[in-house]
Amino acid sequence: MNKAITQGLVLMPPPFSAGLGLWSREDGRPGQGSYAGQPNAGFVPADQDFAGCLELQKTAATQKLRSFQQIPFQPGLYLRVTARVKAISGPLPSVRIAAWAGNSAGNNVGTADQVGPDVALTGYGQVVTVSAIIASGNRTGVDMVWGTAPFYGHMGLDLTGPTGGVVRIDDIVIEDVTAIFHSEMFDWVDVRDFGALGDGVTNDWAAFEAADAAAAGKTVVVSPGSYRLATHFTFDNPVKFEGTLVMPEDQRLACTRNFNLDTYAAAFGGELAGFRKALQALFYFTDHVALDLSGRRVELTQPIDVAALSGLTSFGQRRVLTHGLLQASPGSAWNTQTVTAVATYNPANPKTLSAVSNIAAIPVGARISGTGVGREIYVASKNVAASTIELTDPMWGGAATRTFTFQRYRYMLDFSGFAELSRFELSDIEFNCGQTASGVMLPVTGKLFRITDCVFSFPKDRGVTSIKEGCQGIVIESCLFNGWEFSLTAQNRTTVGFNVNANDAKIRNNRAAYFAHFGVLAGGSHIILGNHLFSEDEEPLGLRRAGLVFCTRNVRGFVVGNYIDNCFIEVSNERDQVPSFSSGFTFGGLVITGNLFLCSNTSPSFRFLVLAPKGSGHSIAGLSVTGNVFRNGTGAIDRVEMVDTTHATLNTGNYRNLVFANNTFNGITQATVSPILVEHTQNTADETWVVDAGDYLPFGARARNVESHVLEGPVRNAGGTVQWVQPYVEVEQGAGDRFVHLRWPSAVRGKAMVTVRCDNPL
Repeated sequence: MNKAITQGLVLMPPPFSAGLGLWSREDGRPGQGSYAGQPNAGFVPADQDFAGCLELQKTAATQKLRSFQQIPFQPGLYLRVTARVKAISGPLPSVRIAAWAGNSAGNNVGTADQVGPDVALTGYGQVVTVSAIIASGNRTGVDMVWGTAPFYGHMGLDLTGPTGGVVRIDDIVIEDVTAIFHSEMFDWVDVRDFGALGDGVTNDWAAFEAADAAAAGKTVVVSPGSYRLATHFTFDNPVKFEGTLVMPEDQRLACTRNFNLDTYAAAFGGELAGFRKALQALFYFTDHVALDLSGRRVELTQPIDVAALSGLTSFGQRRVLTHGLLQASPGSAWNTQTVTAVATYNPANPKTLSAVSNIAAIPVGARISGTGVGREIYVASKNVAASTIELTDPMWGGAATRTFTFQRYRYMLDFSGFAELSRFELSDIEFNCGQTASGVMLPVTGKLFRITDCVFSFPKDRGVTSIKEGCQGIVIESCLFNGWEFSLTAQNRTTVGFNVNANDAKIRNNRAAYFAHFGVLAGGSHIILGNHLFSEDEEPLGLRRAGLVFCTRNVRGFVVGNYIDNCFIEVSNERDQVPSFSSGFTFGGLVITGNLFLCSNTSPSFRFLVLAPKGSGHSIAGLSVTGNVFRNGTGAIDRVEMVDTTHATLNTGNYRNLVFANNTFNGITQATVSPILVEHTQNTADETWVVDAGDYLPFGARARNVESHVLEGPVRNAGGTVQWVQPYVEVEQGAGDRFVHLRWPSAVRGKAMVTVRCDNPL
């Protein structure tokens, strides 16, 4: 490129033939003395080497020659000033290119280099070419660095050394040699041209700001070097990093036109440093709502505390982290912190542990275990002065002072420092935990956290953890959860895919393998749709764990269209501070339909659906299990459902709105149906026909109601005479109230179709 052409700059000074009055014997400033009429200077019209030239005798210690013409100068312009000189007689001087640099106000810029390197003349009649390149930036090949302040220059040369000698000087040539340095000047500007030093110490912020302002849509190039930016910086134009940046941890870099990991990794010299800075900037204005990891792998050496990194504790605008791989690099930073402490629990303060010993050592976000503690209960906050801990949810074990264990797992992305974070999304991210780290810890509170198309590979302890209500409305969709415990028997696995404490979770189209539990869900109004849960082991009569655990007795949820493979659904009330029923809702509020339940190599006692009351008095109200396929691939299991009576039984006399119908059973010894149509054949005349539907009824239920009874064929007495009579019904008869009696006015025999149900439909 040549700005003399592209911008019409006049760079050449006048030839000596135009008159020596155009040339200054001082700095070239207006009013200063010229060489016109000077006894030591004259124009030679015909020199054998130069044609027309200036003959000049050195009479001063530094003999100056400057053009009165103002030669324009600007950042990014590279000027080469060339002079051809030969000695004629007398002492031999040295020659150097020199210039006077002026700013827009007409004042000298003292910081500009105003002389070039000296070249000694060593003989008479020998033509010596002297040149220097003048530019704003400190680059290799630049002899005189002017910075960005000069606006023009008076160009020329100096004679130094001994006086008395005579030299001849050809016309001075000034050329635009920008193309040598910037082959694509139209496409980019370089921060060095605006004064950046790149020494890793000097604050180059002003130079970066000037370069970005001058770019006007072009790319800002950060050429090789280490550039220190002491405060926040925003690029409003595209930027390309050939050098790297040094910034304080709490200062942000915003690349608004290429906000992606490629840019930040180049800026900070590696994927991890670049990822941290890019993630930090995501929470501020970058003109983007998404951080693209550019399909790259970022190796994490320790957990990332996202709130501390961003400097925020609350954020509510949509942000997306997408398209990359995060990998945990083994090290002590991932070690689980375990603390044991004695504390007191009082159901009157259901989410509080008080009189906690050793509380200062207990970290927020630790999982609590111990007698009477439900699954996935965490430390939501703590008050060291008061020795109290806020729990995720209540405990079911009753009032007591007990010893509890607190385990703080380490997560690749830890959002728990956010008191509130809403509308954050993780998309197309692989969390390669490698049995080293857990995946994601959610914020304390917030709504609509979304995890889609992600992979959680071998999380050490947990895939996704909520310690309070940052899971409100969470979406986990189209993700793969790959557990590392495939070599362990199912009952010895400890890892958990995710947990939910708040309402309205949408868990859709995921695949999870080899976890103790895929999901542990408190709260309610959840939709579990289209997932594949797999938890087989190699034991010939193996035990199994719950793939889905509902910790709220009244779930208010749907489990639809899932493939539940060698695991089961468990519904418990393990987060009730008073687990025995007194009032309110009991077990129910759950629709289970259109699922494929499969098991193999299991004990006959295995069940696909388990209700586990932690206290007495509970029943079932509002449970629909319809249109499912239950299959055992090897051998047979006794039945598909049960009540876990470890802690309590259910009140079977109070079941309401319980439907277990239109399911398919393969390899199941006893099908479960309610309402059940029982075909009863009475071969011996009797006044009481005993109809038994008990083995079909779910969850150890009673025969509570008869929807209908229809006689098939005539009813006859002992003598064979047809009797035109009708029976009445007595329900909840016999052992366990599991039988229905059809009572006749006299002894008869025949066949009846009786529809029995285990509940009260209202």
